[in-house]
Amino acid sequence: MSLDVARIKADFPILKRQVHGKRLVYLDSAATSQKPLLVLDAMDRYYREYNANVHRGVYTIAEEATAAFEAARAKVAGFVNANHAHEIIYVRNATEAINLVAYSWARANLREGDPIVLTHMEHHANVVPWHILAEERGVELRWIPLTADYQLDLSHLDELLDGAKLLAVSAMSNVLGTINDIRPLADAAHAAGAHVLVDACQAVPHLPVDIRAWDADFVAFSAHKMCGPTGIGALWARRELLEAMPPFMGGGEMITQVTVDGFTPNEVPWKFEAGTPPIAEAVGLGAAVDYLTAVGMPAIAAHEHALTEYVLAALAEVPGVRIIGPPTARDRVAEVSFSVEGIHPHDVGQVLDELGIAVRVGHHCARPAVVRYGIPATTRASFYLYNTTAEVDALVAGLAQVKKVFR
Repeated sequence: MSLDVARIKADFPILKRQVHGKRLVYLDSAATSQKPLLVLDAMDRYYREYNANVHRGVYTIAEEATAAFEAARAKVAGFVNANHAHEIIYVRNATEAINLVAYSWARANLREGDPIVLTHMEHHANVVPWHILAEERGVELRWIPLTADYQLDLSHLDELLDGAKLLAVSAMSNVLGTINDIRPLADAAHAAGAHVLVDACQAVPHLPVDIRAWDADFVAFSAHKMCGPTGIGALWARRELLEAMPPFMGGGEMITQVTVDGFTPNEVPWKFEAGTPPIAEAVGLGAAVDYLTAVGMPAIAAHEHALTEYVLAALAEVPGVRIIGPPTARDRVAEVSFSVEGIHPHDVGQVLDELGIAVRVGHHCARPAVVRYGIPATTRASFYLYNTTAEVDALVAGLAQVKKVFR
C-alpha cells in the first residue's frame, strides 16, 4: 500500500519550483490540490487538437470534444460508484452543486416551517444557501452541535430530524479534519422522512468513496481538490430526483425545444448544464480520475493515514501548539489545524511562507466550527499523496523559526 512519493512528486511540475529561494513545501491541498502533468497535458491537448463546442457540431473535432466530455463524466461516475453517468451533473464547484440543490430541489419542495438540519462543522457553502432559503421561504434551520472532542453531538439526533426535510452534512470537516460516518446519518434521516445532501469535497480526493454505500440523495464535490482543474465540480443525485427537479438555469443546451410559448427541458443531466460547459476542465477532471485511479485510492488513504500519525506526533512535541481536531489519525484526514500560543495565525503563515512553506490561515470558511472551540482562526497544514514526512519536519522546524521571530 506504500506510495513511491518521489516518483509522484516528479509528476507535479509546480513542486519543483522555489519560493523565496527555497524548495516549495506545499501544505494547502485542502484548499486546492496541485495538478499532475497528465491533467495539464490532457487539457492542453484539447485546446491544441480538438477545441470545439460539444453536443452541437457534426464535424470531426466537435465529435471528438463531445466524446471526451462525456467520457470524463463516465469516469467520474465510476470513481464514486454512481449507478449511471447521467446522474453526474457538471457544475463549477461543490458550492454551485449545493446551490443547485437549494435553488432547484429545495425551492420546489420546501415550504415555510419545513426543517433543514445542518451541523456546526459545515463549510460556508453548505450554510449560506440555507440561510438564504430561510430568509426567502421561512424554512427552519436546525443545528447538530459539536462535542468537546471534535465530533458531531448526535445525542439529540432523533429530535433534530423529527419532521425534517433535509439533512445537509459534510463527509469530512475541512477545518477539524473529522471524518463523519455518513451511512448511519443517512439511515436516520431517511427513517425520519428527510433527504440527505453530503458535502464530499474533502472525502472524494482522499478516500475510496462509494456513494451508493452512503445511501445519500445528493453528493457534491470539486475537481480542484482531487488533482483536477478549477472551474468544474460535480453534483451526483438520484436519477428520479433529478428528473423531477426544475432546471437551475435557462439557456442553450438545457432544452430540447423552444417556442414563443415556452420550452421543453432537455433530459438529465443536460437539463442542468445551460450554455457552453467547461469542456477543457471536464477533460482535465477525467484525466485526474485516471491519475488517482492508477495510483490507487486505498494506497493514497494509507499514505495519508501514516502522514497524519506522523504530523500529530510531531506537532504534539512543539511547545505552545494546540491541535484543533481529533487527537488520533483514526478519526481524521490528513489535515491539521493548530494555533501557536501568543502568535496570530496570519503571522505564522507569513513566516512559514518566507521559508517556502505554504499553509492556510484563517477560519477556512467554517467559522461556526472555530468559534465553537474559542479561537478566531487557525493555521492549517493539509497533506496529499505528494507530501512526505520530511515536509512535516520542515513544518516543525518552521514553527521553531516562527517562535524565534515573535519571541
